[in-house]
Amino acid sequence: MPLGPNAVNELKLLAIAVVIGLLQIAWAAAASLAQRGMSWSAGPRDEKREVTGVAARLQRAMQNYLETFAMFAAALLAAVLLGRTGPLSLLGAWLYVIGRALYVPLYAAGVPMVRSLVWGVAMAGIVLELVSVL
Repeated sequence: MPLGPNAVNELKLLAIAVVIGLLQIAWAAAASLAQRGMSWSAGPRDEKREVTGVAARLQRAMQNYLETFAMFAAALLAAVLLGRTGPLSLLGAWLYVIGRALYVPLYAAGVPMVRSLVWGVAMAGIVLELVSVL
């Protein structure tokens, strides 16, 4: 079954969301490494060393990404596999990707309220994907 243009575009947005996740992991790891040091990071990590400030915010943002990505991916793949892609699901994919791309730098900078609104945009993207499927 050939995929329609919306399905192809949504799958490309899913790939972009994966890239965002990989960049987030790398940014959080680099910030953590800068605080904890190479010897601790490369060692057995038997002692716990908490990070603070930007590094801690980046870790929390990464955890939040990991909590939402699976739901987004599942909803998007369900829409594609069921042939339920269209303007609404494509909008949902765009909202998720844009929201997640903006969320991390806002969180890292410690910007309140706007960060939460942007998180809501990404969550609305997941909801739109689900509405398309259901």
